[in-house]
Amino acid sequence: MKEQITGSEALMLALKTEGVKTIFGYPGGSIMPVYDALYDYTRGEKKTFDHILVRHEQAATHAAEGFARVTGRVGVALVTSGPGATNTLTGVADAMLDSTPIVVIAGQVPIAALGTDAFQEVDLVGLAQPISKWSYQIRHAEDIAWAVSRAFYIARSGRPGPVVLDFPKNAQTEKVDFVPQKVDFIRSYVAYPKLNMDVVKEAAELINHAKKPLALVGQGVELGNAQDELRAFLEKADIPAGRTMLGLSALPSDHPLNVGMLGMHGNYAVNLKEQECDVLIAIGMRFSDRVTGNTKTYAKQAKIIHLDIDRSEIDKNVKADVAVVADCKESLPAITALLNASNHKEWRESFKALDEKERTKVIEPAIHPQHGPLLMGEVVNAVAEQAPRGTVLVTDVGQNQLFATRYFRYPQKRSICTSGGLGTMGYGMPAAIGATFATDRTVCCFMGDGGFQMCIEELGTIMEQQAPVKMILMNNNYLGNVRQWQDMFWQRRKSFTQMMNPCYELIAQGYGIPYQVVIDRKDLAAAIAKMLSTKGPFILECAIKEDDDVLPMTPPGMNVNDMMLEV
Repeated sequence: MKEQITGSEALMLALKTEGVKTIFGYPGGSIMPVYDALYDYTRGEKKTFDHILVRHEQAATHAAEGFARVTGRVGVALVTSGPGATNTLTGVADAMLDSTPIVVIAGQVPIAALGTDAFQEVDLVGLAQPISKWSYQIRHAEDIAWAVSRAFYIARSGRPGPVVLDFPKNAQTEKVDFVPQKVDFIRSYVAYPKLNMDVVKEAAELINHAKKPLALVGQGVELGNAQDELRAFLEKADIPAGRTMLGLSALPSDHPLNVGMLGMHGNYAVNLKEQECDVLIAIGMRFSDRVTGNTKTYAKQAKIIHLDIDRSEIDKNVKADVAVVADCKESLPAITALLNASNHKEWRESFKALDEKERTKVIEPAIHPQHGPLLMGEVVNAVAEQAPRGTVLVTDVGQNQLFATRYFRYPQKRSICTSGGLGTMGYGMPAAIGATFATDRTVCCFMGDGGFQMCIEELGTIMEQQAPVKMILMNNNYLGNVRQWQDMFWQRRKSFTQMMNPCYELIAQGYGIPYQVVIDRKDLAAAIAKMLSTKGPFILECAIKEDDDVLPMTPPGMNVNDMMLEV
């Protein structure tokens, strides 16, 4: 007779069945049986997993996100109950808004103690339900194989997202006959809607008759691994394409049909041309308010085709004339097959005057200033010029994010990790850690002084793991993005945005991480070269002009064609 195993070891086998290799976590009382089982699975003959000990549970989720964004696989976080579990919720919400597949497994008090306000008891399932694809409590060991398989299936299928498993201690210690399970169908959950060929024909007909078509490319293309299908679609119909922030690496930066980044701080031409095109094709994007500006005036002249796997996104923010609800890896080639080979040279050429206007007024002064303090744009551009091809960009949130996404290069797919929908400060460093465990590519993480201090404890994780994160700290002694809004919209009343910062050199020394500071631009190129050639982690601090503003900018609530090139 086969010997029974504990629920904790059953969890190890279930994760192994799902192909998990890397776990980001932090132990505690209610997850201790699992960590005891994990001991044997991280060393010796049973070695299956690499466990990365983070310094805060929120970082475990962001690291899992970074891992997932670069690999396309499900990231895994393992934490204890109570504050351990609640600390993950920001990361869960971040993953939900950015469609990132992660599974969070949290300890819980035994089911006999539920509802008694036991030590470190919280209703995690209830808390996580509104911000996750699925949250479930594994109440007995016999449910582990099914629950884990279902969790991974839900997390990675369809529109990806986070799943939370609440794991009471009794289920961790109960004995069970483990039998692997494979969940690949849930009756109430349609992960991949059936493609309607009638709407495919409607979409193709609109595109074939378009004189000024414009594609808006979102992260859905990356999530669906449809980068090649996108290029075939765009090239056959000769359609210029803008990309959302999360979709920046879905189309190479140097592709001739790439016309820039969409959104509040995107590129000038593509934002204005949204108000001129006659057919707007949105592919795997959700018409965020940061892209559309005032929806009452957004692209009213255009017929709108919306391709998305999630039916709930259709007509949510912008009304579609044709809705193609399916995986874009399937819908794009279906439409492409019906397209005429087209030439929209005159339409594409019309972008150039606007591009040149932005280059003259904004880009050149930002990346090649002639005097004064360092600017964020020039630092990003200087790093991008030296970084190896295929470098993964990770950002925190704020001006560092907006400058970095604008001026970095994306020649390769899955090259950007940033917090889009939730805008989570403190995301950058742990996401970059996760990215280094996902790939051998260089990982450059841009952070401001505010976001850096929100995750500064993860320097301990970097130190322990020697995770080769190239950290570029753009220090302007302000919460820069809030300061910019205060200057522009609040009569320059800088209410609590100035930062008193520590000595980052001493902090780097404390963690044993190589460090250099750059104050004068003549030293910038050499410092970047040193950072990129140093094995392992590196902190490059750059002293940035305090009132450096991100431009262009569409003021909040304004029309997308009200984009400002200067303050």
